[in-house]
Amino acid sequence: MTRAVAITGTRSTEHRSLANYAELFASYLGPFADPNACFYIGGAKGIDSLALLWLAGNTSSQITIVVPGTVQQQPVEARQAITRSRNRIMEIVELRADQVRGPAFHARNRWMVDRSNMVIGFPLAGPQGTSGTWQTINYGAEQGKPHLIVPV
Repeated sequence: MTRAVAITGTRSTEHRSLANYAELFASYLGPFADPNACFYIGGAKGIDSLALLWLAGNTSSQITIVVPGTVQQQPVEARQAITRSRNRIMEIVELRADQVRGPAFHARNRWMVDRSNMVIGFPLAGPQGTSGTWQTINYGAEQGKPHLIVPV
């Protein structure tokens, strides 16, 4: 059975070091990363880009990038991470939303969760909010899918 994992997380990652994120990913993504695993990643800056680079450099898992519009509409940091990891990305899904705003991001997140067996979320530390990360985690929970929450 292929394990499919949706990754969601904050775009605000400057408050921790890259080494700290590498440790978090090793601890919380590493146990789920094997050659039969597939990770769905949103292709945005922040956790998405950092997780992509870590998975591409440290695992043999399959990686699928999902963007609400096109890759060219993504922030520079995200496009650079995708380019650097291109040889490790199994598929890039461009949902081609007319307007890349809140509803398009929510649709992208639901698309990833609908194809996953579980969700791993990296929200900003603090109380549960209304961010896209929390919406994605909660959507997975509503679908009865296991979810792991790693506050950053």
